[in-house]
Amino acid sequence: MGFLVNGTDPGSAYQPYDQPRPPDQPRPPHHTARNQATARRAALTICTIADIAAGLLGLWIVLHLLDANQGNPFVEFVHAAADWLSGWAQDIFTMDTEGLRVVLNYGLPAVIYLLIGHGIAARINRV
Repeated sequence: MGFLVNGTDPGSAYQPYDQPRPPDQPRPPHHTARNQATARRAALTICTIADIAAGLLGLWIVLHLLDANQGNPFVEFVHAAADWLSGWAQDIFTMDTEGLRVVLNYGLPAVIYLLIGHGIAARINRV
């Protein structure tokens, strides 16, 4: 436990709520805090979109490998969404084994969406 100087703990970067800010520590501009909050929300939105895209692709892989009923509306929805999300990567890999082909052709876009989405979000949070 450290000693207090002017109501602040020297080991902490936080000011106590009941103490006024010392005059030698100017407040950050209001717009800076607002911009940081907006950047954090944008980064969270990008991460969420990337996670949902990767989740749908991964779900389709699992449903395909488990031989889910192709006539089921939920399975049809997941398959259509996965086809749309991975349209640019279809048939990159043309294996004879159907399961491996699906894992690679849908798994690659899932990994890329995660890497790009989280990379962009990390970059936004650093600014």
